[in-house]
Amino acid sequence: VLWSDLRDRTLQFSVYDFDRFSRNDLIGQVVVRGVADHCHPDAETTYLLDILNTRHELRELGEVMLSLCYLPTAGRLTLTVIKMRNLRAMDITGSSDPYVKVCLVCQGRRIKKKKTSVKKSTLNPVYNEALVFDIPNENMEDVTLLVKVVDYDRIGANELLGVVVLGSQVLGPGRDHWLEMLECPRRPVTQWHALMESIPLNLALSPTRSLPPPLTCFNST
Repeated sequence: VLWSDLRDRTLQFSVYDFDRFSRNDLIGQVVVRGVADHCHPDAETTYLLDILNTRHELRELGEVMLSLCYLPTAGRLTLTVIKMRNLRAMDITGSSDPYVKVCLVCQGRRIKKKKTSVKKSTLNPVYNEALVFDIPNENMEDVTLLVKVVDYDRIGANELLGVVVLGSQVLGPGRDHWLEMLECPRRPVTQWHALMESIPLNLALSPTRSLPPPLTCFNST
């Protein structure tokens, strides 16, 4: 990497709790933006940074277990919504009617939407439902999956319970999960994700935005 390129680069450190018998648990993240502003090419610099977004802090909104699997030869991405736990109660009965809506996003434009069934009166729903998206291998670095957990309301407006963002362009556990999927093609990779309150500010969505030439393959999907 050239020194001149470091101003636009970001370093992400993921801190995990090692578990010998199951998947390691994410403790938190440290993100350093603009690497060149924090170091010097001729000297070593030491920083003490806070670990952000710990699982304990994010558990208030609940968690969703997702599985990702990509088939490079077929250009097929399968997102399986497995189950959730500890969702917020949105109904007067102390429960919710959750479902999941997934948007495939490319450079700010929604390309495709899919959703699961609605699970009635539960805060710990089980789905095991697969949502399949056709994505050419050369475009996998340019797309993002926006996963919304929504409480269905038959009378009023549906309410957002939380979101998860997956992709190589995002920061946090969603990027770790995505990269592990790309490193293990044809094999399902499963991970728990803590729900966030809202879509990250850097994920601007504009359904009318035109796609650049390399991504025109999505226009027909």
